Amino acid sequence: MAQVEIGLGKNGRRAYELDEIGIVPARRTRDPEEVSIAWQIDAYRFETPLVVSPMDSVASPQTVVAVGEQGGLGVLDLEGLWTRYEDPEPLLQEIRELDDVAATKRLQEIYAAPIQEELIGRRIEEIRDAGLVTAARLSPQRTAQYHKAVVDAGVDIFVIRGTTVSAEHVSGRAEPLNLKQFIYDLDVPVVVGGCATYTAALHLMRTGAAGVLVGFGGGSGHTTRSVLGVAVPMASAIGDVAAARRDYLDESGGRYVHVIADGGMTGSGDIAKALACGADAVMVGSPLARATEAPGRGYHWGSEAHHEELPRGERVKVGTIGDLKSILHGPADTSDGSMNLMGALRRTMATSGYTDLKEFQRVEVVVNPHR
Repeated sequence: MAQVEIGLGKNGRRAYELDEIGIVPARRTRDPEEVSIAWQIDAYRFETPLVVSPMDSVASPQTVVAVGEQGGLGVLDLEGLWTRYEDPEPLLQEIRELDDVAATKRLQEIYAAPIQEELIGRRIEEIRDAGLVTAARLSPQRTAQYHKAVVDAGVDIFVIRGTTVSAEHVSGRAEPLNLKQFIYDLDVPVVVGGCATYTAALHLMRTGAAGVLVGFGGGSGHTTRSVLGVAVPMASAIGDVAAARRDYLDESGGRYVHVIADGGMTGSGDIAKALACGADAVMVGSPLARATEAPGRGYHWGSEAHHEELPRGERVKVGTIGDLKSILHGPADTSDGSMNLMGALRRTMATSGYTDLKEFQRVEVVVNPHR
């Protein structure tokens, strides 16, 4: 791909955000009712390609269950409030009422409480008792310490998620997590990320991961771009990782690794464009943080917001617009793409002439110069 000259000593590749591209309708259209938006990872099938981000403002055991009942997959953060406190509701209430100036410091204090290992199993069991697929997240730094409690509790899908996750982390201070050995030893599918390049994704796929998360620092509650200067536009990142999936499929003799776009999608149009760029599913936070059932009650924050040394996120007010069902499946009473996310996706696919997600990944897209 052509390089752009940034200066005499530095070139860079032009990359694109989701709002810089558009989906091109085909010559054939379909009936939205005949469109399937189901997807499957490992042995687990879901009626919608939507994964709830493991953020305390969005994913409590109760909301994870509610999303599962609506056909999606919720991921619980096992380093969040639900594994640090027996009853986190008073703290959630306090976080919602914090002054913006004091929010980051107080978040750091609240999340400084130790993780209680017995709560890990209890929270997973709360979701399992509802008869749903259970998914839970740990950071790479804590996976070795707590993974046994997670597996023993009967988790179905193990998510290792950080700002950026590599298959070749190097450290002189501690033995890094050997992802390939770890995944090989587990009996459950593992989803890892984030990553944003072809090479990083290919290496993660070679560890045996069932899915790879694409993106870092792109969510509404993240400040990674301004704090670290790290940012990769999502449309290009998804396309690059989808290319790694294609090449790994050939390299491995037919092993398909799912690509999950993670972050930077605030409405239904973004979700459709992420899938059009090659994602199999999307992981979203802020669109569902606006649900009446969300623990944040109109406020949204992620794990980066309370990092003890270098916070790379903030608590943001997103407001409340409706319940989970109306946000996911309608009916919508707004015209900005914030409600009936899955109904909008069906209509996009129908307008483009596709009846399933695998076909829809081949849809034509164009670059729109007018953002």
